[in-house]
Amino acid sequence: MGTSHRSGVFKKSNGSARLIITTILGIVFGYFIGVSFPFLSIAKINFPSRLIASFEVIGDNNPRSDARSFPENLGSGSTPLTPRIFVPTNPRGAESLPPGIVVSESDFYLRRLWGEPREDLKRKPKYLVTFTVGLNQKNNIDAAVKKFSEDFQIMLFHYDGQTSEWDQFEWSKRAVHISVRRQTKWWYAKRFLHPDVVAAYDYIFIWDEDLGVEHFNAEKYIQLVKKHGLEISQPGLEPNNGLTWQMTKRRGDREVHKETEEKPGWCSDPHLPPCAAFVEIMAPVFSREAWRCVWHMIQNDLVHGWGLDFALRRCAEPAHEKIGVVDSQWIIHQVIPSLGSQGEGENGKAPWQGVRERCRREWALFQDRLTSADKKYFDQLGKTLN
Repeated sequence: MGTSHRSGVFKKSNGSARLIITTILGIVFGYFIGVSFPFLSIAKINFPSRLIASFEVIGDNNPRSDARSFPENLGSGSTPLTPRIFVPTNPRGAESLPPGIVVSESDFYLRRLWGEPREDLKRKPKYLVTFTVGLNQKNNIDAAVKKFSEDFQIMLFHYDGQTSEWDQFEWSKRAVHISVRRQTKWWYAKRFLHPDVVAAYDYIFIWDEDLGVEHFNAEKYIQLVKKHGLEISQPGLEPNNGLTWQMTKRRGDREVHKETEEKPGWCSDPHLPPCAAFVEIMAPVFSREAWRCVWHMIQNDLVHGWGLDFALRRCAEPAHEKIGVVDSQWIIHQVIPSLGSQGEGENGKAPWQGVRERCRREWALFQDRLTSADKKYFDQLGKTLN
């Protein structure tokens, strides 16, 4: 029995020794692994895909990107230096970016919140149509929008703050809606139609809400504009409704006209407004290139646009050939003074009277500013302004 007892003690001692030795070796091995790990690049370790997926936290606020990858130098113990870049030909403010990442233009194409970005758009609209609207004219706008195909992106500027009510129309769910109360279409245009934002569209329609379009076809209109080389245009107006200028009156014997005769003394030159190089501001259509010029001429504080139509000729050359009225696609000006009701009565005047007075005042201010800018420019050149 004594021998048997000693043998059990010996075995137990050997087992304890092996445990101690194994523990020591594990500590030493772990030490070397810990010392060596900072010098290993995690990018060179081939993790199983399931293990990588387990690292990602997927939720509403942490969308998973299949394209995301670890930086090559992750775990190297140093942060990469951002390369010093200066590209003077980049857009202003983007000189420190590599040209390949600069996106200087935009669009109003609607995008999905899911799927591959390159698969978002089944069709890209080529033209942009904007209406400045109030809910009272919803049926009129509905009729107008239906004259435009899917090649036309629809955008509504809401001056009365009512937007969701337009969802009764199926097309409204695909339109772009911008709502700011008591503003005019030129206020919206200056702030939301920057040339770099609308650069994706060949033509930009900036229309009022009180236009009858029974005799208008948008595709045929675009065809005629291209055929006759018009950079700035408008549909002809029905002669018996809301006509102010002879130039914009529809002629029944032609597709397009570019000049007219006005009252004696109104035109100092047959190639100048209002006898030529002239369309009104109620329903203008601009080419991409012409709009880039016109946008810069719109004044921030002159929101009604009065006088702008007489200056549009500065944005097309030669103006008397590049500006015209499309007669065979014509509209009716319904003369609904909707913006007048958005004004406020002062000094005993009705709201519409105050709006009209400001329109006239803006026309005078715009003309003064343009004349002053011309004079200053030519003075700097040492030339005389004729």
